[in-house]
Amino acid sequence: MELSRTGLEMARLSGLRGIMEDIALATGAAPGRAWRNLGVGNPAAIPEVCGWWQRLATEALTGSFADTSCRYGPSRGLPRLVDAIVGYFNRRYGWTIGPRNVVVGPGSQMLCFMAAAMFTGPGAARDTELVLPMTPDYTGYQGLSMTAGGVRGVEPILRTEGERTFGYRIDLTAVSEQANAGMFLISTPSNPAGRRATPEELDGLLDIAEARDVPLMLDLAYGHPFPGIAEAPTAPIWHERVINSFSLSKTGLPGERLGFVIADERYVTPLVSFLANSALHAPQLAQATLARALEGDAIDAVVASVITPFYAERRKYMEELLVQALPCEVSWRLHRSEGGMFVWLWVDEDWFDDLELCRLLKERGVFVVPGRHFFTEPERGARLGRHPRQCVRISMTPDPADLTAGVERIAAALADMRDRAAGTTGNDN
Repeated sequence: MELSRTGLEMARLSGLRGIMEDIALATGAAPGRAWRNLGVGNPAAIPEVCGWWQRLATEALTGSFADTSCRYGPSRGLPRLVDAIVGYFNRRYGWTIGPRNVVVGPGSQMLCFMAAAMFTGPGAARDTELVLPMTPDYTGYQGLSMTAGGVRGVEPILRTEGERTFGYRIDLTAVSEQANAGMFLISTPSNPAGRRATPEELDGLLDIAEARDVPLMLDLAYGHPFPGIAEAPTAPIWHERVINSFSLSKTGLPGERLGFVIADERYVTPLVSFLANSALHAPQLAQATLARALEGDAIDAVVASVITPFYAERRKYMEELLVQALPCEVSWRLHRSEGGMFVWLWVDEDWFDDLELCRLLKERGVFVVPGRHFFTEPERGARLGRHPRQCVRISMTPDPADLTAGVERIAAALADMRDRAAGTTGNDN
């Protein structure tokens, strides 16, 4: 068998996918062991949220099963859902969008893949790239291009803040120098750092996108209006250059693979055609469920009363846990809290390596995700130096008992790495 060039690129196992495979193999080989998986990307299974979605799904199953699951539907999305999306965003944000500004897809990652395929890659006039305006960003973006080397990340400006925190800033000058950009894509709040792009940064990205005559895609999977876990509420942007991508995964339905895009018709129309030619349409029972959540703005009450407070409390718990447990003599920092479902830890020590920490933690029955996988290849070792190898992503969605046990083992592993480095230095002297 010989794969095409596209086939070779799409069959490539990304760094994080390799880690996930390793987790599956490790847990499968020792099924009786108590593993603490702090690398998981799943949202927390909040009972009130699960029960609410289950009730809506039951209503859809009872009232819409024949029309949704027993027949094909339009590629744009179920008319009831498309109308519900239009009504919801027009009511909430004062927009004037219509059905032709919406496309529903099988998950936001698939919608990002579709957009990357439509607006980047080999072209009649020139070849273009998918540009990530700031890394670290979601590692899944690195698998969106069907062309080798088709994704380029831009290094951030890194700033330390206080004794134990730090932050990133988008380097707009460096972004403006990406002459081959066919589309810009950024998550806000971001996975893994939980960073929220500022209004000034978004204005700057829009100026660059307009100058390049390309779209700016905003992945709002962790943002507003749902799941609403950003520290400061920021309304989505309606702009002729912006492709807004929304996901139901972090609002409690990750297994249903449902998302939607709101954008100018010139971007939405080709995406509808792409969906028709590839998957036909998104799962319709899940669409009928979401329509019920948006009608009457019922989803807003669940977000405000349950989801937003849950993650605010969980983030506070995790940060206090880490501050109490991690060795005070080690130079470590947390990315400042702005949203998301992860803690982004930077260990600013010459002896620290993210893969080595992951290896030591695996021996202790704990999984976290190495930071290097959230940076694209060309930038590793550039201005940031070893920084991409000094970070790890820690999930805060497991239950508190697993978080406590996992953080204790992270602290012990860091202490072991520090002591080993000190011993090695002493022997060399």
